[in-house]
Amino acid sequence: MGHVNGGFSAAGLRRVREVLERHVDSGRIPGVVSLVSRGEETHVEALGTMRHGGGAPMRRDTIFRMASTSKPVAMAAAMVLVDECRLRLDDPVDPWLPELADRRVLTRIDAPLEDTVPARRPITVRDLLSSTFGLGMDMTSLGTPIMDAVFAKGLTPNLPEPMPEPDEWMRRLGELPLMYQPGERWQYQISHDVLSVLVARVTGQTFEEFLRERVFEPLGMKDTGFHVPADKIDRLPTLYAPDPRTGEFHVWDEAEGGRWSTPPAFQGGGGGLVSTADDYNAYFRMLLNGGVHNGTRILSRPAVELMTTNRLTPEQQAVRHEMAVNNVHISHGQGQQGGWGYGMAVRTYRGDYAPIGQFGWDGGSGTATYGDPVNGLTGILLTQVGASTPDSTHLIHDFWTTLYQALED
Repeated sequence: MGHVNGGFSAAGLRRVREVLERHVDSGRIPGVVSLVSRGEETHVEALGTMRHGGGAPMRRDTIFRMASTSKPVAMAAAMVLVDECRLRLDDPVDPWLPELADRRVLTRIDAPLEDTVPARRPITVRDLLSSTFGLGMDMTSLGTPIMDAVFAKGLTPNLPEPMPEPDEWMRRLGELPLMYQPGERWQYQISHDVLSVLVARVTGQTFEEFLRERVFEPLGMKDTGFHVPADKIDRLPTLYAPDPRTGEFHVWDEAEGGRWSTPPAFQGGGGGLVSTADDYNAYFRMLLNGGVHNGTRILSRPAVELMTTNRLTPEQQAVRHEMAVNNVHISHGQGQQGGWGYGMAVRTYRGDYAPIGQFGWDGGSGTATYGDPVNGLTGILLTQVGASTPDSTHLIHDFWTTLYQALED
């Protein structure tokens, strides 16, 4: 897909390492694993420790909670079904998701929940793939009756209460009106978890079983899943959410006995995966290679192209752009992307060092994973500090700034 001549300069890679060390030495980032890959070259840095204040060192095979960087990977399950004509882009989802049939739509975003009109058309597979089915985590609409109801019903991850099992989750979702007409507006998060249920119902397997069979195993992603088994739990670091005011480290999730130590009731494609730098590199290199890994085709080239190029109209992009630039604290580059494909951001204009066409996403647990078809480049940055403070996003930003200086052609 891209044209690559060279790899990385030694001086550039030294700068990447020095900048990562600076963040770890600051005391704000206990540990980090980074991976950069281009052509035949792959470079990994594992710095700092698994816990705040010491403990075992970070390792190349440390397992991280991927949070929203789950989205680009989980999306592959749905695209396999599109490739096999078991799903069609413009088919209504009602046969598999009857809970989403006959939708009502709010007359305005802050309307009472009963103040609705009928949906103009059914929700389609395409609406779910592009995150435009009518419901989402709209951070510009906090405090509205509909957002309050989304939280009250436990429909989003990262609440104190875990999400219920899929059929109950769908039942609760079906009680709500849509915020916008199907296909009208890009909205974050909820569509990805609906897709998890859709894939499971179409295949008759759990979402994780289907992903494992069709994506993880063919790619050799041996440490990727929705929980960490007991024999690997020592490779999972403590996850922190530092206090936004004081910076004090608060534990968000322990490894032993924590949220990822047992299989979840809901296997959510929006944020549930755990993985490693090498597993994610295999996936993103497959995307850069047009859907093929070591001679095995995982996805068709057109499926990859749909996922990794912009799917939004100019009006939808304007809304997404506004949300990103006005959400500045966590906006490592998120305001500098413009576009969205299926399950990931796509750069549609050049707002920083990365070229137009770079694709990928970031996670609220301090993760970032991108592929760049222009330079034939993957970059993966994993830490255990949540985005409650700007520290992990500053680290991610600096990683990309230095990585692009290390390219040598």
